[in-house]
Amino acid sequence: MASDSRNPGSEWAKGEESFFEPVKGSLASIVVLSLVGAASGVVPFIAIVELARTLLPALDGQPIDAGRVWGIVIIAVVALFVNVGTAFGAGAVGHFADARLQLSLRRRIVRHLQRLPLGWFDQRSSGTVRKLVESDVTALHQLVAHTIQEVLTAVAVPVISLVYLFVVQWQMALAALVPLIVTVLLYPVLMRGSAEKYRQYDEATSALAGATVEFVQGIAVVKRFGQLGRSHRRYRDETKRYVRFVGEWTAETAVAFTIIEIVTSPVVVLVWLLAAGLWLVNAGAAAPIDVLPGLLLGLGLTGPLMKLGASGQFLRNATNARKALSAFFALPPVPQTDAPRAPQGHDVALDAVSFGYDAEHPVLHEIGAACAPGTVTALVGASGSGKSTLAKLVPRFYDADAGRVAIGGADVREITGDGLYREVGFVFQDVQLLRASLRDNIRLTRPDASDDEVEAAARAAQIHARILRFPRGYDSVVGEDANLSGGEAQRVTIARALLADAPVLVLDEATAFADPDSEAAIQQALSTLAADRTVLVIAHRLHTITGADQILVLDDGRIVERGTHAELVAAGGGRFARMWADYQANHARSLPEGAAS
Repeated sequence: MASDSRNPGSEWAKGEESFFEPVKGSLASIVVLSLVGAASGVVPFIAIVELARTLLPALDGQPIDAGRVWGIVIIAVVALFVNVGTAFGAGAVGHFADARLQLSLRRRIVRHLQRLPLGWFDQRSSGTVRKLVESDVTALHQLVAHTIQEVLTAVAVPVISLVYLFVVQWQMALAALVPLIVTVLLYPVLMRGSAEKYRQYDEATSALAGATVEFVQGIAVVKRFGQLGRSHRRYRDETKRYVRFVGEWTAETAVAFTIIEIVTSPVVVLVWLLAAGLWLVNAGAAAPIDVLPGLLLGLGLTGPLMKLGASGQFLRNATNARKALSAFFALPPVPQTDAPRAPQGHDVALDAVSFGYDAEHPVLHEIGAACAPGTVTALVGASGSGKSTLAKLVPRFYDADAGRVAIGGADVREITGDGLYREVGFVFQDVQLLRASLRDNIRLTRPDASDDEVEAAARAAQIHARILRFPRGYDSVVGEDANLSGGEAQRVTIARALLADAPVLVLDEATAFADPDSEAAIQQALSTLAADRTVLVIAHRLHTITGADQILVLDDGRIVERGTHAELVAAGGGRFARMWADYQANHARSLPEGAAS
């Protein structure tokens, strides 16, 4: 049995705190620089007040303390330079730290992706991986490069300003607090139910993005088959749903948001502070010069507070991204054995195999079968019978919960990853091509293959002639100057499998959704691919497996019948015989000559 003593996933068990380990020192620097910058940003306003206190006596003919004046000016100028310097320094440190963090995280993501079972990818779209590598890492970019500095500044500037105001004129300090208090009281009204709204917003955004990608990527295919209206309908419906949701959310928060905008606007704050200052002066509670600090610094209190709203969204995104990345890194990698074995032969054996995607819902029950080298074994059954799951245990998309899947006498869990994929090739209905040249797509499994070998594989896969019709032939790039139909893309993957030359082959019948023009070419290519290999094929069209060496009929995760096509049909009354009769009735016109006999 395989063990996990080498524990390739131990690196990922460190938890969220390890995310920022590579930039911990930089984050401390950002905090210090941001606080110094916030303090130095307030100093020039204080300097203006102190200059006024020093210069106003000159109106009454009193002498001016030139040394004090110059001292205040120098302090103000130095503070301005410090403010600009710290802002630049915090930004620079933040962006350099962000670059290191992104590099570290993306390397960790790629390493972890390489260690995950193939079944994880099988159950998820490419959008899931893209979200991890792009959206979630970018959310942390906002946190490190921008949000930390913005939040600290937005909090520190009002605090420092209020402390100074309470020292010099506490009544004006209280007046300056009023817009802040009103905003703080109104903000919960604005944010009421925001957690659920943000969740719905994320769902609506994801659904719209998925519909957009589906529509754009599939537009060539749907045009070819006249289904443009149907494909466009989902995109249109998701767009309407998104616009309707945003409109409703905006309407719900419009009043509270408008009030907050009015209360915190500089004009309204200035009028309020002037009114408060005049009242204090007329009441004899303050001298005119004592009102000036409140006017200058009070105006700067609400601006940073409103920035906190935008920064709060970035913090929420960063928190969600960190949770998503933590959950991803917590996924257990494929266990590796301490004593790897090499297969002695190319036979495939399934010994009392049981499997479920979770403990409560078993999918396969004590499956036993043997596939000899050079034979074709077909898996048939109704949708949900477990045939696709069973086939994917051979290339180790998943590990069996009980029993043993072996190739050449070696449990697949005892074969190294590279060794297993030299033994097992697979071609599934879900075609995956890279945005690279056709040549590189074909030799993906053998990067050192020569051009002649690539072309030979393409000829055998019945795709060579089509490739030559592209502007740059084999150098044409998929998605740019090489636009392939579904059947053509399938033949490229078959060429890739031919080039890999793995002795064991798992096929999810590649013609199940092929157009009639492509089906014959794909079938011929598959016949070439399957020659002299141990083949396990998931059959959807029963006429394609009439020549299989053995057919395994699955029902509810169990093998209920096995034998050749002739044996199972001759048995009469069995599940396969009924399936074949129904298939003949429903597909008689499309069956090749002689297949219905």
